[in-house]
Amino acid sequence: MLKKISTDKAPAAIGPYSQGIIVNGLLFASGQIPIDPATGEIEGTDIAAQAERVCKNIGELLAAAGTDYTRVAKTSCFLADMGDFAAFNEVYARYFTEKPARSCVAVKTLPKNVLCEIEVIAEV
Repeated sequence: MLKKISTDKAPAAIGPYSQGIIVNGLLFASGQIPIDPATGEIEGTDIAAQAERVCKNIGELLAAAGTDYTRVAKTSCFLADMGDFAAFNEVYARYFTEKPARSCVAVKTLPKNVLCEIEVIAEV
């Protein structure tokens, strides 16, 4: 059985999808971009500030699902510019301390022209 996760402490979906789905003890969280859920606006103009907001949003989704960063098994990270890789990693490493499996790729464009997006799979 699928269980939808929804919280107003993370940005609302901006399309026809759920913030997250739990199935068989795993949370599949939709990609998070640096939207401040309180204002609906993009937070930050550089990669560090945007990555920080993305990680905070992920933390809220994890909490809404009853889990946390230590139980994240896999992340997929999307960067608008691979030149931001080192600065992105500095922020990422503060949150994903258990070093989950990860993919990190540069993409042509992200929603709302943000600099990064992260999606996670976590044990619940």
